[in-house]
Amino acid sequence: MTGLPAGLGGTEMQLWLWLLAAIRPGAAFLAAPVFGAAQVPVQLRFVLALAVGLPAVATGAVVLPPEGLVSLAGFALVLGEVLVGLALGFATQIGLAAALVAGEAIGNAMGLGFAATVDPSTHAQSGAIGQFLSILGTFLFLAMGGHLLLASIIVDSYRTLPPGLAWPSPAKIDGLLLFGGDVFAMGLVIALPVGFAVVLVQLVMGVLARSAPALNIFSVGLPAALMAGLVLLAVATPRMADAITATITRGLDEARSFAR
Repeated sequence: MTGLPAGLGGTEMQLWLWLLAAIRPGAAFLAAPVFGAAQVPVQLRFVLALAVGLPAVATGAVVLPPEGLVSLAGFALVLGEVLVGLALGFATQIGLAAALVAGEAIGNAMGLGFAATVDPSTHAQSGAIGQFLSILGTFLFLAMGGHLLLASIIVDSYRTLPPGLAWPSPAKIDGLLLFGGDVFAMGLVIALPVGFAVVLVQLVMGVLARSAPALNIFSVGLPAALMAGLVLLAVATPRMADAITATITRGLDEARSFAR
């Protein structure tokens, strides 16, 4: 029985390198907006991860452990790649999650907390206003080229965090966690133009209910708050779009800072 053809001996090593190249982008796309949606097939996500990871790995010298990836050293290498990829995608996702938090705050102030729909990207229930602002944030993310910026950040991360040395420092992890806590503050900033005005409408209806006890506050207050919220939402959407764009930009900056 003849041996293997010449040039076939490095095929296994090449396949391991391809697998390693797809781990970091694949983990980032799993946590990132748009790429991590349930509608995106896993096969397409894997192809995109290879398209981003292969050129990045080819620019630097990647040395696999002598025992291979199926070893303790290989497991540590893969775990570091997964952690970095998830951190980059999670930082980008936080900027978009602020829009959902703002929508939930506005919806509760308008009395639409019960109007929940199924989010097609996460298959979880979310408010109608939150769903609207989440879709708006997704459009803005694509319009500003956020998907391309995320790909460039992943490629740049291979220069500062090469495979095998990609363990994030405690300071970077702490900064990412603190940034995750800012999502509530950013959401309230987005919801402030509409939410504060709707709260004022609720206060006015409360004063009317005290001055005219015969007035049915439930039959008058809810339509008034709902109408005021819809009008204010239509008027303030351009300003809210600017705020959502700023939060998405901040998320991408946080991902870029983590990669450095």
